[in-house]
Amino acid sequence: MANVLMPELSVRNEMPAGKSYLPALLSLAVLYFMLGFITCLNDTLIPYFKAGFTLSYTESSLVQFYFFAVYGIFSIPAGRIIGRIGYRKGMVTGFLVAAAGALLFYPAALLHAYYLFLGALFVVAVGIVFMQVSANPYIVVLGRPETASSRMNLIQSVGSIGTIVAPLFGAAVILPNMTAGASSAVKYPYAGIALVLVVISLILWKMKLPEVKPAVEEASANSGSALGFRNLKLGALAIFFYVGAEVAVGSFLTNYIADTLAITEQEANRYVSFYWGAMLAGRLAGVGILRFMQPQKLLALNALAAIALILISIFSSGALAVWSLISVGLCNSVMFAIIFSLSVNGLGKQMTQASGILSAAISGGAVIVVLQGWLIDSASWATAFIIPVLCYAYIVFYGLNGFKPRSGIAKSV
Repeated sequence: MANVLMPELSVRNEMPAGKSYLPALLSLAVLYFMLGFITCLNDTLIPYFKAGFTLSYTESSLVQFYFFAVYGIFSIPAGRIIGRIGYRKGMVTGFLVAAAGALLFYPAALLHAYYLFLGALFVVAVGIVFMQVSANPYIVVLGRPETASSRMNLIQSVGSIGTIVAPLFGAAVILPNMTAGASSAVKYPYAGIALVLVVISLILWKMKLPEVKPAVEEASANSGSALGFRNLKLGALAIFFYVGAEVAVGSFLTNYIADTLAITEQEANRYVSFYWGAMLAGRLAGVGILRFMQPQKLLALNALAAIALILISIFSSGALAVWSLISVGLCNSVMFAIIFSLSVNGLGKQMTQASGILSAAISGGAVIVVLQGWLIDSASWATAFIIPVLCYAYIVFYGLNGFKPRSGIAKSV
Protein backbone atom coordinates (compact mmCIF):
# COMPACT_ATOMS: atom_id res chain seq x y z
CA MET A 1 0.00 0.00 0.00
CA ALA A 2 1.04 3.63 -0.52
CA ASN A 3 2.79 5.32 2.36
CA VAL A 4 1.49 8.60 3.71
CA LEU A 5 3.42 11.79 3.39
CA MET A 6 6.33 13.28 5.27
CA PRO A 7 5.82 16.92 6.17
CA GLU A 8 8.64 19.42 6.41
CA LEU A 9 10.20 19.22 9.86
CA SER A 10 12.04 21.20 12.45
CA VAL A 11 13.85 18.62 14.56
CA ARG A 12 14.93 18.83 18.18
CA ASN A 13 16.92 15.68 18.89
CA GLU A 14 17.09 14.74 22.55
CA MET A 15 18.77 11.38 22.15
CA PRO A 16 21.83 11.08 24.42
CA ALA A 17 25.18 11.39 22.70
CA GLY A 18 26.40 8.06 21.39
CA LYS A 19 22.98 6.46 21.77
CA SER A 20 22.26 3.79 19.15
CA TYR A 21 19.31 4.40 16.85
CA LEU A 22 19.06 0.73 15.91
CA PRO A 23 16.37 -0.26 18.48
CA ALA A 24 14.13 2.62 17.38
CA LEU A 25 14.64 1.79 13.70
CA LEU A 26 13.77 -1.84 14.35
CA SER A 27 10.60 -0.76 16.17
CA LEU A 28 9.62 1.45 13.24
CA ALA A 29 10.25 -1.44 10.87
CA VAL A 30 7.79 -3.49 12.91
CA LEU A 31 5.38 -0.54 12.77
CA TYR A 32 5.49 -0.44 8.97
CA PHE A 33 5.11 -4.20 8.75
CA MET A 34 1.89 -3.92 10.77
CA LEU A 35 0.64 -1.00 8.68
CA GLY A 36 1.12 -2.95 5.47
CA PHE A 37 -0.32 -6.10 6.99
CA ILE A 38 -3.49 -4.46 8.36
CA THR A 39 -4.17 -2.43 5.23
CA CYS A 40 -3.83 -5.38 2.83
CA LEU A 41 -5.78 -7.72 5.07
CA ASN A 42 -8.78 -5.72 3.82
CA ASP A 43 -8.32 -7.50 0.47
CA THR A 44 -9.14 -10.74 2.30
CA LEU A 45 -12.07 -9.24 4.21
CA ILE A 46 -13.87 -8.29 0.99
CA PRO A 47 -14.42 -11.87 -0.32
CA TYR A 48 -14.90 -13.08 3.26
CA PHE A 49 -17.71 -10.63 4.01
CA LYS A 50 -19.17 -11.02 0.53
CA ALA A 51 -19.76 -14.71 1.16
CA GLY A 52 -20.47 -14.50 4.91
CA PHE A 53 -23.14 -11.81 4.55
CA THR A 54 -24.26 -12.64 0.99
CA LEU A 55 -23.28 -9.22 -0.31
CA SER A 56 -23.00 -7.73 -3.77
CA TYR A 57 -19.62 -6.46 -4.98
CA THR A 58 -20.80 -2.91 -4.30
CA GLU A 59 -21.74 -3.76 -0.72
CA SER A 60 -18.50 -5.67 -0.06
CA SER A 61 -16.46 -2.75 -1.44
CA LEU A 62 -17.66 -0.68 1.53
CA VAL A 63 -14.78 -2.32 3.43
CA GLN A 64 -12.37 -0.13 1.48
CA PHE A 65 -14.75 2.82 1.36
CA TYR A 66 -14.97 3.15 5.13
CA PHE A 67 -11.24 2.51 5.48
CA PHE A 68 -9.93 4.99 2.92
CA ALA A 69 -12.60 7.64 3.50
CA VAL A 70 -10.84 8.28 6.78
CA TYR A 71 -7.88 9.76 4.89
CA GLY A 72 -10.12 12.40 3.36
CA ILE A 73 -11.83 13.18 6.65
CA PHE A 74 -9.04 12.99 9.22
CA SER A 75 -5.67 13.59 7.51
CA ILE A 76 -5.63 17.36 7.89
CA PRO A 77 -7.19 17.39 11.41
CA ALA A 78 -4.76 14.65 12.47
CA GLY A 79 -1.85 16.75 11.24
CA ARG A 80 -3.05 19.69 13.35
CA ILE A 81 -3.46 17.50 16.44
CA ILE A 82 -0.02 16.00 15.97
CA GLY A 83 1.37 19.50 15.58
CA ARG A 84 0.20 20.17 19.15
CA ILE A 85 1.04 16.89 20.89
CA GLY A 86 4.16 15.95 18.92
CA TYR A 87 4.93 13.07 16.58
CA ARG A 88 5.91 10.60 19.28
CA LYS A 89 2.62 10.92 21.18
CA GLY A 90 0.73 10.99 17.90
CA MET A 91 2.25 7.68 16.87
CA VAL A 92 1.47 6.02 20.19
CA THR A 93 -2.08 7.42 20.07
CA GLY A 94 -2.49 5.98 16.59
CA PHE A 95 -1.46 2.51 17.74
CA LEU A 96 -3.93 2.58 20.62
CA VAL A 97 -6.82 3.84 18.46
CA ALA A 98 -6.11 1.15 15.84
CA ALA A 99 -5.97 -1.46 18.61
CA ALA A 100 -9.38 -0.30 19.87
CA GLY A 101 -10.79 -0.66 16.36
CA ALA A 102 -9.34 -4.17 16.01
CA LEU A 103 -10.93 -5.15 19.32
CA LEU A 104 -14.31 -4.00 18.01
CA PHE A 105 -14.17 -6.93 15.57
CA TYR A 106 -14.97 -9.20 18.54
CA PRO A 107 -18.46 -7.81 19.36
CA ALA A 108 -19.12 -7.34 15.63
CA ALA A 109 -18.40 -11.05 15.13
CA LEU A 110 -20.56 -12.09 18.08
CA LEU A 111 -23.49 -10.07 16.72
CA HIS A 112 -22.67 -11.03 13.11
CA ALA A 113 -23.37 -7.45 12.00
CA TYR A 114 -21.72 -6.13 8.85
CA TYR A 115 -22.27 -2.47 9.80
CA LEU A 116 -20.37 -3.05 13.06
CA PHE A 117 -17.43 -4.47 11.13
CA LEU A 118 -17.43 -1.37 8.94
CA GLY A 119 -17.46 0.81 12.04
CA ALA A 120 -14.54 -1.15 13.47
CA LEU A 121 -12.58 -0.70 10.24
CA PHE A 122 -13.28 3.03 10.35
CA VAL A 123 -11.74 3.24 13.84
CA VAL A 124 -8.74 1.14 12.75
CA ALA A 125 -8.19 3.52 9.82
CA VAL A 126 -8.27 6.58 12.11
CA GLY A 127 -5.45 5.01 14.10
CA ILE A 128 -3.48 4.21 10.96
CA VAL A 129 -3.76 7.80 9.72
CA PHE A 130 -2.29 9.01 13.02
CA MET A 131 0.46 6.39 12.88
CA GLN A 132 1.51 7.15 9.33
CA VAL A 133 1.45 10.92 9.64
CA SER A 134 3.52 10.61 12.84
CA ALA A 135 5.98 7.85 11.95
CA ASN A 136 7.74 9.13 8.84
CA PRO A 137 9.50 12.03 10.62
CA TYR A 138 10.99 9.62 13.15
CA ILE A 139 12.66 7.70 10.35
CA VAL A 140 14.26 10.88 9.07
CA VAL A 141 15.81 11.91 12.39
CA LEU A 142 17.01 8.46 13.48
CA GLY A 143 20.43 8.71 11.89
CA ARG A 144 22.53 10.91 9.64
CA PRO A 145 20.59 13.32 7.36
CA GLU A 146 22.49 12.18 4.27
CA THR A 147 21.20 8.61 4.71
CA ALA A 148 17.57 9.56 5.48
CA SER A 149 16.27 8.55 2.04
CA SER A 150 17.82 5.10 2.21
CA ARG A 151 16.40 4.55 5.71
CA MET A 152 12.96 5.61 4.53
CA ASN A 153 13.06 3.29 1.53
CA LEU A 154 14.36 0.36 3.59
CA ILE A 155 11.80 0.66 6.38
CA GLN A 156 8.91 1.22 3.98
CA SER A 157 10.04 -1.91 2.13
CA VAL A 158 9.41 -3.79 5.37
CA GLY A 159 5.84 -2.50 5.08
CA SER A 160 5.70 -4.11 1.66
CA ILE A 161 6.62 -7.42 3.27
CA GLY A 162 3.53 -7.01 5.45
CA THR A 163 1.40 -6.60 2.32
CA ILE A 164 2.78 -9.90 1.00
CA VAL A 165 2.17 -11.80 4.22
CA ALA A 166 -1.40 -10.52 4.73
CA PRO A 167 -3.03 -12.42 1.80
CA LEU A 168 -1.22 -15.62 2.80
CA PHE A 169 -2.41 -15.17 6.39
CA GLY A 170 -5.95 -14.50 5.20
CA ALA A 171 -5.94 -17.56 2.96
CA ALA A 172 -4.75 -19.78 5.82
CA VAL A 173 -6.76 -18.37 8.75
CA ILE A 174 -9.82 -16.43 7.54
CA LEU A 175 -11.03 -17.70 4.16
CA PRO A 176 -11.25 -21.42 5.11
CA ASN A 177 -14.21 -20.39 7.31
CA MET A 178 -15.90 -18.29 4.63
CA THR A 179 -19.49 -19.34 5.33
CA ALA A 180 -22.54 -17.52 6.60
CA GLY A 181 -22.33 -17.06 10.35
CA ALA A 182 -18.61 -17.92 10.56
CA SER A 183 -17.61 -14.51 11.97
CA SER A 184 -15.35 -16.20 14.52
CA ALA A 185 -12.76 -16.47 11.76
CA VAL A 186 -11.97 -12.77 12.15
CA LYS A 187 -12.57 -12.04 15.84
CA TYR A 188 -9.53 -13.94 17.11
CA PRO A 189 -7.05 -12.75 14.44
CA TYR A 190 -8.05 -9.13 15.02
CA ALA A 191 -7.89 -9.57 18.78
CA GLY A 192 -4.33 -10.77 18.23
CA ILE A 193 -3.61 -7.75 16.03
CA ALA A 194 -4.95 -5.47 18.78
CA LEU A 195 -2.62 -7.10 21.32
CA VAL A 196 0.39 -6.65 19.03
CA LEU A 197 -0.47 -2.98 18.45
CA VAL A 198 -0.74 -2.32 22.18
CA VAL A 199 2.61 -4.03 22.84
CA ILE A 200 4.31 -1.98 20.11
CA SER A 201 2.81 1.24 21.49
CA LEU A 202 4.13 0.43 24.97
CA ILE A 203 7.60 -0.27 23.60
CA LEU A 204 7.65 3.00 21.68
CA TRP A 205 6.35 4.90 24.70
CA LYS A 206 9.17 3.53 26.87
CA MET A 207 11.89 4.19 24.30
CA LYS A 208 13.78 7.49 24.37
CA LEU A 209 12.99 8.72 20.90
CA PRO A 210 13.91 12.14 19.46
CA GLU A 211 11.48 14.99 19.96
CA VAL A 212 10.16 15.96 16.52
CA LYS A 213 8.17 19.10 15.90
CA PRO A 214 6.52 20.15 12.62
CA ALA A 215 7.92 23.22 10.94
CA VAL A 216 5.82 26.32 11.48
CA GLU A 217 4.78 27.93 8.23
CA GLU A 218 5.45 31.63 8.03
CA ALA A 219 2.35 33.75 8.17
CA SER A 220 1.97 35.64 4.94
CA ALA A 221 -0.54 36.60 2.31
CA ASN A 222 0.37 33.41 0.46
CA SER A 223 0.20 31.05 3.46
CA GLY A 224 -3.11 29.56 2.35
CA SER A 225 -2.39 29.30 -1.35
CA ALA A 226 -0.69 25.91 -1.74
CA LEU A 227 -3.35 24.87 -4.25
CA GLY A 228 -2.25 27.79 -6.38
CA PHE A 229 0.67 25.60 -7.46
CA ARG A 230 -0.32 23.77 -10.63
CA ASN A 231 1.86 20.74 -9.90
CA LEU A 232 0.27 20.30 -6.44
CA LYS A 233 -3.30 20.79 -7.63
CA LEU A 234 -2.95 18.29 -10.46
CA GLY A 235 -0.76 16.06 -8.28
CA ALA A 236 -3.52 15.73 -5.67
CA LEU A 237 -5.76 14.37 -8.44
CA ALA A 238 -2.96 12.02 -9.49
CA ILE A 239 -2.70 10.67 -5.92
CA PHE A 240 -6.50 10.30 -5.81
CA PHE A 241 -6.57 8.27 -9.03
CA TYR A 242 -3.41 6.30 -8.29
CA VAL A 243 -4.55 5.07 -4.87
CA GLY A 244 -8.01 4.41 -6.29
CA ALA A 245 -6.59 2.25 -9.08
CA GLU A 246 -4.16 0.39 -6.80
CA VAL A 247 -6.85 -0.41 -4.23
CA ALA A 248 -9.49 -1.27 -6.85
CA VAL A 249 -7.24 -3.84 -8.52
CA GLY A 250 -6.07 -5.36 -5.23
CA SER A 251 -9.51 -5.40 -3.59
CA PHE A 252 -11.25 -7.51 -6.24
CA LEU A 253 -8.24 -9.57 -7.30
CA THR A 254 -9.23 -12.59 -5.21
CA ASN A 255 -12.70 -12.81 -6.73
CA TYR A 256 -11.42 -12.05 -10.22
CA ILE A 257 -8.84 -14.83 -10.04
CA ALA A 258 -11.36 -17.26 -8.56
CA ASP A 259 -13.80 -16.55 -11.42
CA THR A 260 -11.12 -16.58 -14.13
CA LEU A 261 -9.38 -19.80 -13.05
CA ALA A 262 -12.50 -21.48 -11.59
CA ILE A 263 -10.84 -22.04 -8.21
CA THR A 264 -11.86 -21.31 -4.62
CA GLU A 265 -11.39 -17.88 -3.03
CA GLN A 266 -8.98 -19.45 -0.55
CA GLU A 267 -6.74 -20.65 -3.38
CA ALA A 268 -7.13 -17.40 -5.31
CA ASN A 269 -6.21 -15.24 -2.30
CA ARG A 270 -2.69 -16.68 -2.31
CA TYR A 271 -2.12 -15.11 -5.73
CA VAL A 272 -2.73 -11.65 -4.25
CA SER A 273 0.60 -11.85 -2.41
CA PHE A 274 2.30 -11.81 -5.83
CA TYR A 275 0.55 -8.53 -6.65
CA TRP A 276 1.98 -6.87 -3.53
CA GLY A 277 5.27 -8.74 -3.90
CA ALA A 278 5.67 -7.23 -7.36
CA MET A 279 5.31 -3.80 -5.78
CA LEU A 280 8.17 -4.57 -3.39
CA ALA A 281 10.39 -5.79 -6.23
CA GLY A 282 9.58 -2.72 -8.30
CA ARG A 283 10.28 -0.37 -5.40
CA LEU A 284 13.73 -1.86 -4.88
CA ALA A 285 14.47 -1.80 -8.61
CA GLY A 286 13.24 1.78 -8.84
CA VAL A 287 16.02 2.97 -6.54
CA GLY A 288 18.55 2.09 -9.24
CA ILE A 289 16.44 3.10 -12.24
CA LEU A 290 15.79 6.60 -10.88
CA ARG A 291 19.54 7.27 -10.83
CA PHE A 292 19.60 7.58 -14.60
CA MET A 293 15.96 8.17 -15.57
CA GLN A 294 13.86 11.26 -14.90
CA PRO A 295 11.06 10.43 -12.40
CA GLN A 296 8.27 11.93 -14.51
CA LYS A 297 9.29 9.77 -17.48
CA LEU A 298 9.35 6.64 -15.32
CA LEU A 299 5.93 7.57 -13.94
CA ALA A 300 4.40 7.95 -17.41
CA LEU A 301 6.05 4.74 -18.63
CA ASN A 302 4.78 2.73 -15.67
CA ALA A 303 1.26 4.10 -16.07
CA LEU A 304 1.26 3.18 -19.77
CA ALA A 305 2.48 -0.32 -18.89
CA ALA A 306 -0.31 -0.67 -16.29
CA ILE A 307 -2.90 0.28 -18.91
CA ALA A 308 -1.48 -2.27 -21.36
CA LEU A 309 -1.48 -5.04 -18.74
CA ILE A 310 -5.08 -4.37 -17.70
CA LEU A 311 -6.22 -4.38 -21.34
CA ILE A 312 -4.40 -7.68 -21.91
CA SER A 313 -6.21 -9.11 -18.90
CA ILE A 314 -9.58 -7.84 -20.11
CA PHE A 315 -9.20 -9.31 -23.62
CA SER A 316 -7.63 -12.63 -22.63
CA SER A 317 -8.50 -15.53 -20.35
CA GLY A 318 -7.00 -18.09 -18.02
CA ALA A 319 -3.47 -17.73 -16.66
CA LEU A 320 -2.57 -14.88 -19.03
CA ALA A 321 -5.47 -12.78 -17.76
CA VAL A 322 -4.52 -13.47 -14.15
CA TRP A 323 -0.78 -12.86 -14.36
CA SER A 324 -1.10 -9.75 -16.51
CA LEU A 325 -3.33 -8.19 -13.86
CA ILE A 326 -1.01 -9.30 -11.05
CA SER A 327 1.87 -7.65 -12.92
CA VAL A 328 0.17 -4.27 -12.52
CA GLY A 329 1.64 -4.34 -9.01
CA LEU A 330 5.11 -3.97 -10.52
CA CYS A 331 3.98 -0.83 -12.35
CA ASN A 332 2.48 0.64 -9.17
CA SER A 333 5.68 0.33 -7.15
CA VAL A 334 7.22 3.78 -7.61
CA MET A 335 4.15 5.78 -8.60
CA PHE A 336 3.15 7.19 -5.21
CA ALA A 337 6.65 8.37 -4.28
CA ILE A 338 7.19 10.00 -7.68
CA ILE A 339 3.81 11.74 -7.73
CA PHE A 340 4.41 13.06 -4.23
CA SER A 341 7.88 14.43 -5.01
CA LEU A 342 6.66 16.08 -8.21
CA SER A 343 3.62 17.54 -6.45
CA VAL A 344 5.57 19.30 -3.69
CA ASN A 345 8.39 20.53 -5.94
CA GLY A 346 9.01 24.23 -5.29
CA LEU A 347 6.49 24.62 -2.44
CA GLY A 348 9.06 25.49 0.27
CA LYS A 349 7.37 26.54 3.51
CA GLN A 350 4.02 25.33 2.23
CA MET A 351 5.22 21.73 2.27
CA THR A 352 3.23 20.92 5.41
CA GLN A 353 -0.02 22.22 3.92
CA ALA A 354 0.69 20.33 0.71
CA SER A 355 1.28 17.13 2.68
CA GLY A 356 -2.14 17.39 4.26
CA ILE A 357 -3.77 17.96 0.88
CA LEU A 358 -2.01 14.98 -0.70
CA SER A 359 -2.75 12.78 2.29
CA ALA A 360 -6.45 13.62 2.01
CA ALA A 361 -6.31 12.65 -1.67
CA ILE A 362 -5.63 9.05 -0.60
CA SER A 363 -9.41 8.91 -0.14
CA GLY A 364 -9.46 7.95 -3.82
CA GLY A 365 -9.19 4.41 -2.48
CA ALA A 366 -12.70 4.86 -1.06
CA VAL A 367 -14.40 6.31 -4.14
CA ILE A 368 -12.86 4.35 -7.02
CA VAL A 369 -13.30 0.93 -5.42
CA VAL A 370 -17.03 1.46 -4.82
CA LEU A 371 -17.52 2.66 -8.40
CA GLN A 372 -15.74 -0.41 -9.71
CA GLY A 373 -17.77 -2.70 -7.46
CA TRP A 374 -20.98 -1.18 -8.80
CA LEU A 375 -19.82 -1.80 -12.38
CA ILE A 376 -19.00 -5.44 -11.63
CA ASP A 377 -22.53 -5.89 -10.28
CA SER A 378 -24.28 -4.01 -13.07
CA ALA A 379 -22.10 -4.93 -16.06
CA SER A 380 -19.01 -7.19 -16.12
CA TRP A 381 -15.40 -7.56 -15.01
CA ALA A 382 -14.21 -6.17 -18.35
CA THR A 383 -16.35 -3.05 -18.02
CA ALA A 384 -15.34 -2.52 -14.39
CA PHE A 385 -11.61 -2.62 -15.14
CA ILE A 386 -12.01 0.32 -17.51
CA ILE A 387 -12.09 2.44 -14.32
CA PRO A 388 -8.44 1.80 -13.34
CA VAL A 389 -7.47 2.21 -17.01
CA LEU A 390 -8.89 5.74 -16.92
CA CYS A 391 -7.12 6.40 -13.62
CA TYR A 392 -3.75 5.38 -15.07
CA ALA A 393 -4.46 7.47 -18.18
CA TYR A 394 -4.61 10.57 -15.99
CA ILE A 395 -1.29 9.56 -14.39
CA VAL A 396 0.25 9.36 -17.88
CA PHE A 397 -0.87 12.95 -18.41
CA TYR A 398 0.61 14.01 -15.08
CA GLY A 399 3.95 12.40 -15.92
CA LEU A 400 4.08 14.07 -19.34
CA ASN A 401 2.72 17.52 -18.51
CA GLY A 402 0.76 17.87 -15.28
CA PHE A 403 3.86 17.80 -13.05
CA LYS A 404 5.10 21.13 -14.47
CA PRO A 405 4.63 24.05 -12.05
CA ARG A 406 3.28 26.05 -15.01
CA SER A 407 2.39 24.87 -18.49
CA GLY A 408 5.52 24.52 -20.59
CA ILE A 409 7.90 24.99 -17.62
CA ALA A 410 9.51 22.15 -15.68
CA LYS A 411 11.62 22.59 -12.56
CA SER A 412 14.16 20.02 -11.49
CA VAL A 413 13.02 17.65 -8.79
